[in-house]
Amino acid sequence: MKIAVAGGTGVVGRHVVDVARERGYDVVVLSRGEGVDLTTGAGLAERLAGVDAVIDVTSVRTQQKEASEAFFGGVTRNLQAAGAAYVVALSIVGVDDVETGYYAGKRLQERLLAEGATPWSVLRATQFHEFAEQVLGFVRVGPFALVPRMLSQPVAAREVAEALVDLAEAGPSGRVPDLAGPERLDMVDLARRVAAGRPRVVPVRVPGAAGRAMRSGALCPTGPGPRGSITFDAWLAAR
Repeated sequence: MKIAVAGGTGVVGRHVVDVARERGYDVVVLSRGEGVDLTTGAGLAERLAGVDAVIDVTSVRTQQKEASEAFFGGVTRNLQAAGAAYVVALSIVGVDDVETGYYAGKRLQERLLAEGATPWSVLRATQFHEFAEQVLGFVRVGPFALVPRMLSQPVAAREVAEALVDLAEAGPSGRVPDLAGPERLDMVDLARRVAAGRPRVVPVRVPGAAGRAMRSGALCPTGPGPRGSITFDAWLAAR
């Protein structure tokens, strides 16, 4: 089996590449460094030659709706136009219930896959354990990191990668049950544990309906589904 990984150099993408190779698959990384521009489609068709499944774990750092939709919509349309045989996309638990610009892009991505002719699967996952470290760099003011108040059920990126490769093996499955971690935790507390005092974490209540939804647990699963086994404590100890 030959698997292409879009976003193969990112937090989850690196794990996807490792898992696929450990299982003996031929892996193609779709990145600018490999001559592919996913946002324009340049070089994409050539790299997809002989590929059985594309695992899309691309991401963009923006909270602007137009920018997010342009990115995720563009990548998805380009994969479809380039002749991808099968696309497995990673999405986010709760994107229907929390109105942010970034999530608007993820909703568009899911819709384009569902309405398109290319066979597809979508896995929604909660924030990764690694997100507690990433969030420290989102908004910095001197020695302070502003971290949003949110309830999360984080999962290890490695376990997300394993689930995505499982879907590549299984074939087109549509939207599958949401993947989450083993326990619900407060993101501010997790960020403080990762930071260990540097930077100093300042909790921020995101205003409006989106902030209320984040604090109330809208980004956590509401129904049954697979749960990771790696706790945040175990991830932090091994970090």
